[in-house]
Amino acid sequence: MDLILLRHGKAEDFNPAGDSARALVEKGREQSRKAARALKRAGWLPDIVLTSPLVRARQTAAEFCDTAGMPGPLVQPWLACGMSPETAMKELKGFSEFERVMIVGHEPDFSILAGSILGSAGGDIRIKKGSISCFRVRPPSRHGSLLFLVPPKLADDVD
Repeated sequence: MDLILLRHGKAEDFNPAGDSARALVEKGREQSRKAARALKRAGWLPDIVLTSPLVRARQTAAEFCDTAGMPGPLVQPWLACGMSPETAMKELKGFSEFERVMIVGHEPDFSILAGSILGSAGGDIRIKKGSISCFRVRPPSRHGSLLFLVPPKLADDVD
């Protein structure tokens, strides 16, 4: 399976309803749209998009799907903040019929997951807001290889 990680876009710093209610700001929405355009242009759109239930991740995934012309994302509670690599790979095994799966989520979960896939020590990898990372994995194994990484600023060049 090719596993694409899309970290949620830039969100508001504070929401009185709590962290889980923090919404994307316009820059975050544009990061999501640029990610979709970049993957569409490259012929690397996912077969399915799974998202954290937190507002900023759901909005990122929805913007991505709308821009890419794909069906909407599926909300997955296991993608909420605090996801472990073990949980991610166990849950992804249930989507093994798909060749290319995108997950939309959070830090530090994505950096920890990427490090686990690559066999890296903790703290060696940082996934920026709006970035796209793609790994070849075979769930439930946590090990795999990096196929590509597109920082948000490089996605700007796609337009």
